Amino acid sequence: MKIYTKKGDKGNTGLFGGSRVDKDDVRVECFGTLDEVNSTLGLLRVKLGAEHAWQPNLHRIQKDMMDMMSHLARPSDAKKVNPNPMPTDGAGFCEAWIDELEGQMTSASDYFLLPGGNEISALCHVVRTQMRRGERRLVTLMRVDMVDEAIPAYINRLSDLFFTLSRAEMDKAGVAEEKWQLFLYKRFKKADEAPKSEESAS
Repeated sequence: MKIYTKKGDKGNTGLFGGSRVDKDDVRVECFGTLDEVNSTLGLLRVKLGAEHAWQPNLHRIQKDMMDMMSHLARPSDAKKVNPNPMPTDGAGFCEAWIDELEGQMTSASDYFLLPGGNEISALCHVVRTQMRRGERRLVTLMRVDMVDEAIPAYINRLSDLFFTLSRAEMDKAGVAEEKWQLFLYKRFKKADEAPKSEESAS
């Protein structure tokens, strides 16, 4: 079977179920962005090496991304049933891993950080920001068609996970974080807890 079909030469593509849309349709933009994320995840896994402790979880995430993309490629009115599983526990999986990583780190996360540190940490930030772009495309899609609620929850939590993975890598490597400023809620809390002068208290 040849890899090329020539069916998309005029700028449209097929969706799950048989309908065709332009290649810049919001649905295609959405799962296409997540495909980009998955490719960067593949690069991250190569950089980590086959024996790295993160490999099993990252492998699971890559497979879950493929399943989610297949569901996003299926309009809600398509008669054909998608045989691929829906990763319904994705958000919880991310939360459990985040909690595990944070329990192993020597410092808490109270600051916005400048992406970088080392190659692995920087790649985690690339995944995080690509995931956020995919999430924005997903929100646009959700305005025009139904999307299983497990997908936006998982995508949202994945960006939190890769922020945490970037910090975990730097913590393990002994690389200092470049801090920008406190999280907004931390700044408000700090301002509320600051001692008031006699003039402001009167």
